[in-house]
Amino acid sequence: MIKKVLLLINRISENPTEDEMDVLSQASEVEAALSELGYEHSREFLDLNLEQAKQNILSYSPDLIFNLVETIDQRGDLIYLAPALLGSMKIPYTGCTLDGMFLTSNKILTKELLVLHGIRTPQWYESSGPIDVNPAKTYIAKPLWEDASVGINDNSVFTGNNPEIVDELRKRWGKGFFIEEFIDGREFNVSVLGGANGPQVMPLAEIVFHEFPAGKPKIVGYAAKWDQDTFEYKNTLRSFDISGTTTVLQEELHEMALRCWEIFNLRGYARVDFRVDQNNKPYVLEINANPCISPDAGFYAACSNTGLTFKQVVERIIYDANS
Repeated sequence: MIKKVLLLINRISENPTEDEMDVLSQASEVEAALSELGYEHSREFLDLNLEQAKQNILSYSPDLIFNLVETIDQRGDLIYLAPALLGSMKIPYTGCTLDGMFLTSNKILTKELLVLHGIRTPQWYESSGPIDVNPAKTYIAKPLWEDASVGINDNSVFTGNNPEIVDELRKRWGKGFFIEEFIDGREFNVSVLGGANGPQVMPLAEIVFHEFPAGKPKIVGYAAKWDQDTFEYKNTLRSFDISGTTTVLQEELHEMALRCWEIFNLRGYARVDFRVDQNNKPYVLEINANPCISPDAGFYAACSNTGLTFKQVVERIIYDANS
């Protein structure tokens, strides 16, 4: 029986950015829900001193870890160390397993596995290999390991007739990026919540690029997510009105999200991001294991659209914990 819950959070840097600070907002909301559910709870911050974290966890002796770790030492490629540590300690923890976390945090491994299972994802090029872009196509460059749109802005989108950008990207990111074909079309976020009855797809959310001027890339970049004073933040809107979306497309998005849940061994909660091309074909852009669960974020917005309270969402995430 669960009585004591320990929230595991990545240690915040001395000069944190908005996306880094967001984990503290998530923690506060989860703690309020845990109190409502009657659980005793505390926090532990995780950094590269894993042995110290292990001793601190053992000292608290929790029945469950609520894993909110998003980076370690401000590095997204180390996020898998949290479930690795907890799994080795044989302590139940919420959210994605070690294998699912590692596979989804590395965007290339994600795409390779998607293709292996016959799921559409935009064509891509790895930074370490030959990049033979098509002059007639448009592409977008993304960091290999980062989430929360870190490093993505209008300059990330370029046409294939401007290949010198690749050299600039290599100078900026080294081998830590990839390039994928830009799908010019609609964008959807599909949230999935675990629980006693298995994974449930929440209402589809479309990202609406309101009054974007001609030529401006319709992307959810860093400014759209985190910089409240920008045009992108004010005009990149979330809508649950999908009355203009065909039933066939809705069903395909549902099915593809659930297949991703199964293929990547996701647990607790996840969000799958899609772009849909002009022929109504959806492509998986990204699989977000343990996405942001702040009340104003996309995942909870979708859950709330079904009438679920934040407490109920936390309760279901706990039910679907790794034992």
